[in-house]
Amino acid sequence: MKVPKFADLVLFEDDDLIVVNKPPFIASLDEREGGEINMLRLAKQYTDDAQICHRLDKETSGALIIAKNPEAYRTVSMQFERRKVKKVYHAVIDGTHVFDDLLVDLPILNVGKSSVTISRQDGKRAETWFKSLRYFKHYTLVECRPVTGRMHQIRIHLATQRASIAGDDMYKGQPVFLSKLKRKYTLGKDQEEQPIMKRFALHAYEVAFKLPSGADVNIHAPYPKDFETLLKLLDKFDS
Repeated sequence: MKVPKFADLVLFEDDDLIVVNKPPFIASLDEREGGEINMLRLAKQYTDDAQICHRLDKETSGALIIAKNPEAYRTVSMQFERRKVKKVYHAVIDGTHVFDDLLVDLPILNVGKSSVTISRQDGKRAETWFKSLRYFKHYTLVECRPVTGRMHQIRIHLATQRASIAGDDMYKGQPVFLSKLKRKYTLGKDQEEQPIMKRFALHAYEVAFKLPSGADVNIHAPYPKDFETLLKLLDKFDS
């Protein structure tokens, strides 16, 4: 995988904070010991005291807030704790679903090994709002607004609505193949068809929070190439 230039990812920067558009397939932090590239390492090469203020799953792309000093880190962390950070994600989900500000309020239990489950008895409170943005024949583009910040929250909450994110095999999401969308699609001899997106279709589209100065900031992260390509192909062959 080609390692991106950190400066090319920056969407916003001041003396205290940076917001980057995290590419897919790069972890936010060190997942385990070893030399794997991650956003924290890239950020530290750019500014010495960098700290990641929240995490995005490795496959998830989009807006990630990075603090340049301990004070800024504390300021943003407190806003996350008090649920003052507005987070908006976009996802492509299996099936046509009309979500008109649907609230999913189901507790999530972390069962280890990067896996979670819904547990009304032992889970921690988790709330997400969902709103359908665009409809295709077999898919829907939805806006997801998590109130809490549990691991895999959006992914498992959508799965409970039988609306798994496309390509999210952990939660029964099916990959999108062009052969499914395009009539008379032919593949060359001995060729194996690859999914349009080689990950689940989830993107952190927007963050809004207060800077240490007290000023409000609202940042939008453009879709990465794979997400954009998926939407273009759905538009062309599945609308």
